Amino acid sequence: MNDRKIRHIAIIGGGTAGWMTAAALANALRGNCKITLVESEDIGVVGVGEATIPPIKIFNHSLGIDENDFLKNTQGTFKLGIEFENWTRDGHRYFHPFGEFGADFDAVPLYHYWLQSRENGNETSLDDYSMAWVAAKNGKFNKPTQDPKLVQSTYDYAYHFDAIMYARYLRGYAQKKGVTRLEGKVVDVKLRGEDGFIDHVVMENDTKVEADLFVDCTGFRGLLIEEAMNTGYENWSHWLPCDRAIAVPCSSEGEFTPYTRSTARKAGWQWRIPLQHRIGNGYVYSSEHISQDEATHTLLDNLDGEPLAGARVLGFTTGHRKKFWNKNCVAIGLSSGFLEPLESTSIHLIQSTITRLLALFPDRDFDPLAEQEYNRITQAEYEATRDFIILHYKETERRDTELWRYCANMEVPGNLQYKIDHFRSGGRIVANEIELFRNPSWLAVLIGQNVMPKRHAPLADLRGVDGEKLLSGLRRVMEQAASVMPTHKDYIDHYCRASAEQ
Repeated sequence: MNDRKIRHIAIIGGGTAGWMTAAALANALRGNCKITLVESEDIGVVGVGEATIPPIKIFNHSLGIDENDFLKNTQGTFKLGIEFENWTRDGHRYFHPFGEFGADFDAVPLYHYWLQSRENGNETSLDDYSMAWVAAKNGKFNKPTQDPKLVQSTYDYAYHFDAIMYARYLRGYAQKKGVTRLEGKVVDVKLRGEDGFIDHVVMENDTKVEADLFVDCTGFRGLLIEEAMNTGYENWSHWLPCDRAIAVPCSSEGEFTPYTRSTARKAGWQWRIPLQHRIGNGYVYSSEHISQDEATHTLLDNLDGEPLAGARVLGFTTGHRKKFWNKNCVAIGLSSGFLEPLESTSIHLIQSTITRLLALFPDRDFDPLAEQEYNRITQAEYEATRDFIILHYKETERRDTELWRYCANMEVPGNLQYKIDHFRSGGRIVANEIELFRNPSWLAVLIGQNVMPKRHAPLADLRGVDGEKLLSGLRRVMEQAASVMPTHKDYIDHYCRASAEQ
């Protein structure tokens, strides 16, 4: 039998995408395949994706990474969810928690008892029934328990970290696993004439890098997947019109929150991400609705502390490549597509595509069915994630600026409209085949943006459950649980405080 296994993988581009890919492939392939990563110190990395969602823990665990060591080396903090300010209307806030609302105890989800109680005059927020929010609002953090009988088991967490430090941390990991790093720029990509596959890339010092499989981690440019292979791009800016981001770090003079904050502004939204050594800030905006100068002034006027660097401006077009895997090239990270970081999905989409590549890992024959399946699943994940982000823009009461009027009136993808209609009609959350965000996430944003169902589930009236007693008891237990948690700062100081030299 002929040996057709992949002998050499070339990853073009470093940053978070490149080194996550290198680390994961090196760990999975166990030295049985040569891996080379080409990057240039002269090419800047985006490096602003500092907030994550809970599956990042699975990725780190799969590599055998110690959580506390990782956090110490990336100036990391903990994240229990995202607080949304001014999205529904000015002065309004809600929380998208990691974890459940309430606990599994009945055939009817807890929020239907909350809807039932609301009809009887109960004005408590749905947020009050999330253990993640009760801890977050009090500045508390502890790891969830594994005992399903305790309310402390109903929440989850992710991280905030410095993405450049994370890439550096994974670089050290990958190189110990045998990954070879080449410093320099790629100036040319040579395709095979007979089939259009990539044969090799040429570096500025004339070094040729040949490989069987190429991974494009060159960012928005898409040096391999787009410039060389002309794969094409699916533009979603008519649904997500923001096309610029300004990023500025500032000193940590504000509250040390265990959550991200997203604040809606005139022409987009501002992020606030607390790290150990600084706060990451940015303004994602539509250049059609605000000038760069005004956006910069808006951001600088709304920082917790003194700016620590000049403003960095990034331009982007929301959407994705028409193929994520094309022949012997797989695009990972920004080279594959971009969804604005409203729900902290950028690093997760890197993680999920790496996992998918390993699940469908090719040999040198590059079975087109594997490529087709990879592209099908990845596109479905992008579309489902896109719809979740569109929901924030579409379901708003804001009509105060041109951007918000446009978003409120735009037609949305059919699958998203179907979800909204079902929820508004009877509080039903319908799921697609591939969903990154589960029911509690959709519930948090739908209720948070005041998409209120016309009725609660009829089954709630037939269960004989005292909803008012259940809800009040749950609030009391959650507050008690949060009261004995350490503060976010105390937890970090005890377990994972970064060294002063970093």
